[in-house]
Amino acid sequence: MIGFFELLRVQRWDDHRYYHHSRVNQSLHLLSAVSFVCAYALTFNDPALAALIGWLVAMTSRQIGHFFFEPKDYDVVNQATHDYKEAIKVGYNLRRKVVLMAVWALSPLLLVAEPTLFGMFKPSRTAFEFARHVGYLWLAVGLGGLLFRTVQLFLIKDVQTGLVWATKILTDPLHDIKLYYRAPLQLLRGHMFDVPVLHDHPHEATD
Repeated sequence: MIGFFELLRVQRWDDHRYYHHSRVNQSLHLLSAVSFVCAYALTFNDPALAALIGWLVAMTSRQIGHFFFEPKDYDVVNQATHDYKEAIKVGYNLRRKVVLMAVWALSPLLLVAEPTLFGMFKPSRTAFEFARHVGYLWLAVGLGGLLFRTVQLFLIKDVQTGLVWATKILTDPLHDIKLYYRAPLQLLRGHMFDVPVLHDHPHEATD
């Protein structure tokens, strides 16, 4: 277990130093993290609503930060190109995220084509019922994306790497709040970028 928690620490550090330089991105991650915590709290009571919050607020704000605000030029601090960081990323790099977000965005069309989702739901009679069905579908998309990449890492890396990454993803909201709670204030002070202190040994990026 010592190895497990050390690898978790490494994955978290690499994610921060490679992919969270922008204070805007950090602030959006803070919004995402708080939204995810709210979604977690709702999961057992109202999983459909939890999934709607998780995707519409938490995931969109998180990915907007990565796609539009994070620098993609040469990383002088880490001495790495954007292509290199994308190639070594353990979890979802930008290309994989495009696929995941496309699946998420297009998945409600399944309910348009098959309102019962092959017998899983009663046909929705109101927009509210349709939204709840979408929430359940998005919950499946989220869990499926997590499970798919975890099993994929089992095969292309090893079981521990996959389990560590899954643990990191599930606990990222709490860790992001701890890391980025000051980011909005720093942004208001005009500090647009955070330059992490570089360690002596490179690791792989994960988020």
